[in-house]
Amino acid sequence: MRAVQLTEWGQGPAVADIADPKPTGRELLLDVDAAGLCLSDLHVMGTAAGVFDYPLPQTLGHEVAGTVVEVGGEADPSWIGKEVVVHGIWSCGTCRNCLRGRENYCLGLVRRPDGRLPRIGNGLGHPGGLADQMLVPSESVLVPTDGLEPMLAAPLADAGLTAYHAIRTAAELIDSSTVAVVIGIGGLGHMGIQILRALGAGTIIAIDQRAKARELATELHATAVYPSVDAAADQIRDLRGADTIFDFAGAPPTVEPSTELLGPGGRQVVIGTAGGRATVGKDLGLASGWQIAAPFWGTRADLAAVVQLANDGLLTAETMPFALEDVPEAYAQLHRGEMAGRAVALPKNQRARLSRSRD
Repeated sequence: MRAVQLTEWGQGPAVADIADPKPTGRELLLDVDAAGLCLSDLHVMGTAAGVFDYPLPQTLGHEVAGTVVEVGGEADPSWIGKEVVVHGIWSCGTCRNCLRGRENYCLGLVRRPDGRLPRIGNGLGHPGGLADQMLVPSESVLVPTDGLEPMLAAPLADAGLTAYHAIRTAAELIDSSTVAVVIGIGGLGHMGIQILRALGAGTIIAIDQRAKARELATELHATAVYPSVDAAADQIRDLRGADTIFDFAGAPPTVEPSTELLGPGGRQVVIGTAGGRATVGKDLGLASGWQIAAPFWGTRADLAAVVQLANDGLLTAETMPFALEDVPEAYAQLHRGEMAGRAVALPKNQRARLSRSRD
């Protein structure tokens, strides 16, 4: 089968022909219907050798929607034929956080004693879904999509899930009077706007330096749209500060300045990993009472909730389709900041198209 693989640290990916996978034990085999591309993939590819405990070549792709086509001898065969989305965190299932239903904070996924970062799941240490087929370890990482279009289902596995989990952590601050700020209207942020709307947030102020991203935020019914935190500051202060700030960029021009725009009891949630830093302290003149959070991805239960939102018509994804062979160029476009939504590879659809063209 074909797969998009990282073969050398610090380099871009390549499309390769590799052996077809075969499920054993509790494993299930998926035909990949769609697989999303993520900025974190660029981070992994651009990292020096020795940082991640990942074997090379590494098949990429942690946003995966597919159809179960085969199962191992210890797996439930009733999954065959089901359309699913894959929860990309393959946790231990037995540590205290997993038993609390917080498997995204599994104690088995912490940095190794040698300093290397552990394998997390498909595309992040284990073979991913930018391929014709993919193995998953068990049914515990699958969420049925109930007929949801694969182009939409795949981005839910990270872009939708991460946005939902981040917003859920501040659920007690979200109601019809909420002043919410969303920074970075890309693959995650544009879903964040929709999730906030679905949960009833009253005022949503969107911030992005890219004109196309601001246009998308307007289409998604953001209350106001600005090119920078500084440009939005006066309106936020007129509203007596933000209840919630969801920073999907996490960059130096966004993290530190937005901290000062929190209202009393407000919460800043940093999702992006672009090097932003915030200096906090009770003596720095910040609002009376504040919280800063940095959540990671989300739980399988969160993913099921995101799928339900999409099936209810409350959440969609702005996507750009690519054939598997064109994924390296799609990553290059993502690196250049040319995508306002989510790039999605369609391996199965591409095979069908090529088959029709030969006929």
